[in-house]
Amino acid sequence: MRLVSFAGGFGRIEGESVVPMGQDIVAYLRGTQPGRDATPRPLGDVVLGAPVPNPSKIICVGLNYYDHATEAGFTAPDEPVLFAKYPNCLVGSNADIVVPDICSAVDYEAELGLVIGRTASRVSAAHALDYVAGYMCVNDVSDRVLQMRGSQWTRGKTVDTFLPAGPWLTTADEVEDPQALEIRCLVNGEVRQAASTSQMIFGLAELVSFISQTITLQPGDLIATGTPEGVGMGSNPPRYLNPGDEVVVEIEGVGSIRNRVRSERAGEMVPDQAKGDRVRVYD
Repeated sequence: MRLVSFAGGFGRIEGESVVPMGQDIVAYLRGTQPGRDATPRPLGDVVLGAPVPNPSKIICVGLNYYDHATEAGFTAPDEPVLFAKYPNCLVGSNADIVVPDICSAVDYEAELGLVIGRTASRVSAAHALDYVAGYMCVNDVSDRVLQMRGSQWTRGKTVDTFLPAGPWLTTADEVEDPQALEIRCLVNGEVRQAASTSQMIFGLAELVSFISQTITLQPGDLIATGTPEGVGMGSNPPRYLNPGDEVVVEIEGVGSIRNRVRSERAGEMVPDQAKGDRVRVYD
């Protein structure tokens, strides 16, 4: 099943339609709100957001592919390197990656995201994948100057819109082996990253188990499992993103997300009819 979120609720994809199922996808994952089918809507008429729009936690894994650790100038870690992002970063496929003026070295990172389906605390690696609801594409967008300015990565990683995710949550039963998926990132049609999730230093089960030893994972929590070689920072000279660039992250059997890079400069605030928020319109 492919679960999606949109303004006012969530649903599942059936062919070229979205079947609305309720208002709270996290309650559905938790099992406290059963899905109740409503009238299907054409998929083309629905603006998809991040599949889980407001997770209680977003935990990211750094340096989880050997070649990426090397290109970033680090040795392979002895245990998972963790950092956090926040829901302000989340946007869906086709939304803009909006770059504020303070950012000057914006990079892409194609990653497999996994979403927790039931409460996990101190689980073993042998049973860790039993706690996974499903998988999605994520792009851990980062500003390298802000990231490296201090001893923590938070400021360069948690800029608004810097975590495109989706296009849907592919439930775990649809993915035969999440540790054997092709993952790619394309910028303006050029393949920049191409690898397999089999190349992770720490596999998905090990990551869920490791994190759960000290952090209780709740339904809807998102784990971004690391990016392979080929990020812009790793080129000589670096190849960072520019306004107008289109970034695609695609993962075999999971889906693909497509986002355009836009500058925050020169815009006015107008209501967003889909969210009821105020957002910028860019020229």
